[in-house]
Amino acid sequence: MSSALATSASRDRDEERALFERWQRGREPAARAALVERYLPLARRLARRYAQGDEPLDDLVQVASLGLVKAVDRFDTARPVVFSSFAVPTILGELKRHFRDRTWSVRVPRDLQELALRADRTAEDLARHLGRRPTVPELAEAAGACEEQILEALEAAGAYRAASLEAPRRGGEGDDDTVGSALGHDEGGFALAEHRAVLERLLATLDGRERMVLRLRFEQDLTQSEIGEAIGVSQMQVSRILRRCLGRMSAAAATARDPGGVGPGATG
Repeated sequence: MSSALATSASRDRDEERALFERWQRGREPAARAALVERYLPLARRLARRYAQGDEPLDDLVQVASLGLVKAVDRFDTARPVVFSSFAVPTILGELKRHFRDRTWSVRVPRDLQELALRADRTAEDLARHLGRRPTVPELAEAAGACEEQILEALEAAGAYRAASLEAPRRGGEGDDDTVGSALGHDEGGFALAEHRAVLERLLATLDGRERMVLRLRFEQDLTQSEIGEAIGVSQMQVSRILRRCLGRMSAAAATARDPGGVGPGATG
């Protein structure tokens, strides 16, 4: 039986060598397709090894298959190495390049991406071995990096997937209860700041005495009689000052809204 297996293996090698010769010498598409079909199970197995998170397995199989095609095109039959030994690193390189360049939501340096992926796989292996999540020193030692590099890689890993603001919030009570709805809120300070800026421009149209009367009336909430006593005028004069100030500010505001118009009280 062992002799039969050896014969079968030898026949498979001869058939494979013949396919490579047909492809490399004559560029026969059928030979190339037969070689790819022969090693597709290897590509699928490597793709499943890298299946993680939300990355669809079908996409990874396509990436691994592309790596297999590149391996077939680049393989040199004159080298003393079997095709599978050459194909595996080529396929894995294509998978790693896919994770590095296509699946990160935010672009981070290449070496940091690779360290983040290596740290993630190392953390899973250590967790199975230790029965708990590894510490940063343990992870750094196993990954062959310093603790600062591991911490930076773990932080960068947060850029791998971006959560949609339209996604339903965990524990939400309705369709409108999204992640985005919990992050923002109306800020009344913006409108207040705008009002203060407008008021500052309008107050610039008044003199010092008029601004003081307005502050006493509207900031300190004094009556007209109290204001008159404070500045040494009658209540009637205070009333006139207030009317004049408010009228002038109203005219200035109207002119600001319509610069080409004619403000109240102006003559043609």
